[in-house]
Amino acid sequence: MTKAKRRHYLDYNATTPVRPEVIDAVCKAMATIGNSSSVHEEGRAARAIVEEGREKLRTLVNAPVNGVILTGGGTEAIHYALNGTVKTGNVKRIFVSAIEHAAVPSNAAETGVPVETIPAMKSGVVDLDWLRDRLKDYDVKRDGGFLVCVMFANNETGVIQPVKEAADIVHDKGGLLFVDAAQAVGKVPVNFVMSGADLMAVTAHKFGGPIGVGALIAGPNLPLHPIMRGGGHESNRRAGTHNVPAIAGLGVACDLAPSSVEKAPKIAAMRDRMQAAAEDAGAHVWGASEDRLPGTLSMSAPGFASQTQLMAMDLAGIAISSGSACSSGKTKPSHVLTAMGAEEALATCGIRVSLGWNSVDEDVDAFCREWPEAYRRVKTRAAE
Repeated sequence: MTKAKRRHYLDYNATTPVRPEVIDAVCKAMATIGNSSSVHEEGRAARAIVEEGREKLRTLVNAPVNGVILTGGGTEAIHYALNGTVKTGNVKRIFVSAIEHAAVPSNAAETGVPVETIPAMKSGVVDLDWLRDRLKDYDVKRDGGFLVCVMFANNETGVIQPVKEAADIVHDKGGLLFVDAAQAVGKVPVNFVMSGADLMAVTAHKFGGPIGVGALIAGPNLPLHPIMRGGGHESNRRAGTHNVPAIAGLGVACDLAPSSVEKAPKIAAMRDRMQAAAEDAGAHVWGASEDRLPGTLSMSAPGFASQTQLMAMDLAGIAISSGSACSSGKTKPSHVLTAMGAEEALATCGIRVSLGWNSVDEDVDAFCREWPEAYRRVKTRAAE
């Protein structure tokens, strides 16, 4: 029997492999009987698992006491942040950076308040000079409260954003700052309090935890209108029976996250090796001049369409993506690369290669061998 060819997973920004310790914790919690809202012994045991997971996340990102609202994932946390602030009546306008994950502008558009886009610079960093100038004459008493959305690190390019500087600009004018930190937690240090954010979204499956659990981190005494109603779960802030096994897995993923952060230099070195091989073959790398997530490589290869690259690498046993996993099946140009000034010819040829906690040199070797060769074949055919 022919031995199956080993595959190489290079799509950690879409979702990470679940850590074995997390799987064990989820399985153990699934054997726990009891609703976490019940007052009997079984219910209290389930509740203890929930609170332990919450506290581990709170500790990992330095969230305020009572500041962790558990959700079904990052998108729900984003939905809650935007709609929950608008429905209080305190937010009358939303500013969204042009490079946010699609969940942010999509949910902002549904709130019913005006939405403005903050442009990005060619480097992949949000243009804070534009924001500063736009807010120069803004008066919350006259114009109403506002919410600014700037992600911690971009999901396509990996470029880390100037969140603290954005917070200072926003707070100086009396606004609120929402930060999508889904891609950053467990890869680089994330400190909610020090970041200056008023709200922050987190999801477990981006750093070795299970899919289907995340959180919205909220500052002390921040008014939030409950979006999901029913029981009194999450201190009446988010109704729904707790997913105890997933929350147990979230907690263990938080325990293990610092080890991934410590591995960042090694992961970055592997990323840089792939980058060098791609550039030698003629690729253009996005965001290379800025601080990036250690495992993220975003690049375009002129004449080598994104979908063609995905198929070629898949046939070679390598899993990559053409941007956000939520839109990787679409053929339209990346909105992130477009916001960075990429011409359509390059924006339609963009791919994202991403490493993480379980990546090894063999995965990098495979990419450095297979991708340049695939691009060489494309250029040879084009020249014939």
